[in-house]
This record gives sequence, structure tokens and C-alpha cells, in this order.
Amino acid sequence: METAHSHRFIAIEGPIGVGKSSLAAKLAETFSCELVKENAQDNPFLEHFYQHTEQSALPVQLHFLTERAKQWDQLCQRNIFSGGLVTDFMLEKDPIFAQLTLTPEEYKLYDQMYQTLSVQATKADLVIYLQAPVDTLLNRIHGRGIRFEKKISRDYLQKLSDAYTQFFHRYDQSPLLIVNASEINPLDNEADYQQLLQHIKSTRSGRHFINPLPTTLSSY
Repeated sequence: METAHSHRFIAIEGPIGVGKSSLAAKLAETFSCELVKENAQDNPFLEHFYQHTEQSALPVQLHFLTERAKQWDQLCQRNIFSGGLVTDFMLEKDPIFAQLTLTPEEYKLYDQMYQTLSVQATKADLVIYLQAPVDTLLNRIHGRGIRFEKKISRDYLQKLSDAYTQFFHRYDQSPLLIVNASEINPLDNEADYQQLLQHIKSTRSGRHFINPLPTTLSSY
């Protein structure tokens, strides 16, 4: 394991199915630092949301918001950032989903709570934004076999991917590494992982887009 690296806080983001949780876990192991995961499956409203989006959009979003704010507050109180941290979410991305699914009246309520609950987020030393085509995301979602995720529609996933693109087009709060993750398999292919790791280590500032070539053709 590598214990010395310049990024004390790495945040990984991207739409459902792109592989952010798997990459976060592997980076935390590589850098011998703490891993903090979003644990979306713990949201009791999520399964109903994927079946009946309009009925469950507000409760699912408010649950995510309160849990993320609580989780972030606990991290700040523990002051673990100096020891190294990798997360598979950013607190700042929460409104992406809210704007996508809530009515104007619901979003007004959500935004009031967001402004009240959101803690002052510690800025990441590096944000990694993973991208992949919607068909690739759908294949990965179905392949990992989480029952209620199979209800996710292609239309919703396309809108979510577009919203992420717009968010990161404007994002300038931390160094940003945008990765085309459609053809690589850093979880199971060590050569793919090492290729990506070198880019992560070398990114210190600015915005960078990489399109890594797969070392072998393999499923994700």
C-alpha cells in the first residue's frame, strides 16, 4: 500500500452505475486512508422512488439531504481529513437530483432545508468525475443485480447524466479530473487501475479530461 500522496481528500462523483464506489474503495486501500461511502441503499424511500418517481421524489431527496449533512458534520467533528479521506459523493451535488425530480414548490421546500442543514463542506484536494454513455450505465446497473435499481429508466438516467455534465461544466471549486470510464475496468484490471492512478497522482490543479485506453477488453 502507498501511504504518501499529495491528496488528503479525494471525492469521486458520477451518475449511477459509473463505478464511483468501487474506485473509491480501491483508492482508499491504495492510499491507506479512510473510506466514506454514500450508502444510497439505506434510503427507505429509494425503491418506491424508482417505481413511482413523482410520489416519492420529495421524501427520498429529504432523506438523502439530512443523512448527507449529518454524515458530513460527523466527519468534520472527527477531523479525519488530515489523515486522508476518499468519498464516493460530494455534498455539493445533492441539488442535482432535487432539481431533476422535484416540482417547483417541492424544490423551494428542499432548498430551504438545504440552506439550513448543509454544513460548510471541506473542499476536496481532487474531484474525480467519472463519465460513461447511458447504455453502458444501464448494462452495469443490471449487471450488479440490485433488484430495485433495475426499475431505473433510460430516460431518467439520460437526464441525470446530462445534469452531471452541466454541474461539472461549471465546477471550479477543486482540481477536477474528468474520466471517460466507459472502456476501462480499474476494479478488476490492475493495468487499467495503474494507468488511472498515475493521472490521479499527477493532477494538482485545474481541469483535466482523460480518455484512458483499455489495456484489455473486459466487462466492468
